[in-house]
Amino acid sequence: MSEKEDFSEETLEHISKLALLDLSEEEKNKLAKQLGDILDYFKKLNDLDTSDVKPMTHPIEGLKNVFRKDIPWKSLSNEDALKNAKHTKDGYFKTSKVVKK
Repeated sequence: MSEKEDFSEETLEHISKLALLDLSEEEKNKLAKQLGDILDYFKKLNDLDTSDVKPMTHPIEGLKNVFRKDIPWKSLSNEDALKNAKHTKDGYFKTSKVVKK
């Protein structure tokens, strides 16, 4: 993508398909410009001299995650987990399809 170039129609079609969006032509034009502007801001980072910047692993020094001990315990049986389910099949929860192809 060259300087200040909008997204191609194919790229927008692909993104909208992945996001399950049905965009009008006006929305596609607006989105192409907005996404192009966002990429232009990121391209400005290439102009920065970061040779003296030490890489960080975390912005807050000394911060540590606190985890509980991983102690195994008895979990629900399959029958107990499914006993209040409205729809089951072959020992699993049964739901309607939620992802389109």
